[in-house]
Amino acid sequence: MPNKVYEYNGCSTCRKALKWLKQNEANFKLIPIRETPPNKAELRRMLKFYGGNIRKLFNTSGADYKKLNLKDNLPKLSEAQLIDMLNTNGNLVKRPFVINKGGGRVGFKEEEWAEFFSL
Repeated sequence: MPNKVYEYNGCSTCRKALKWLKQNEANFKLIPIRETPPNKAELRRMLKFYGGNIRKLFNTSGADYKKLNLKDNLPKLSEAQLIDMLNTNGNLVKRPFVINKGGGRVGFKEEEWAEFFSL
């Protein structure tokens, strides 16, 4: 599985990550997260990488998160319901979202990405 990077071009963090990827000549496939959110298997795998903390996968500063009052409603929903929400609404997914067969990361922290991409 190649490195898949889910991003939104209106996201400044995604633009920083993309610039970093290009500067470091990382191998990746860019995927628009709003049009093609991560699939359920990828979301479940990412959830494992974050020790089951599903909140880490959510874009908590996004309008959709706030509109759905997920700050209060997240604990009331099952993991399956939350995975479905993330899978059907790319705006809810924390970005950039990068995954491969060995691991994954959400958000962009240069040190973590350098380790993840083994650069």
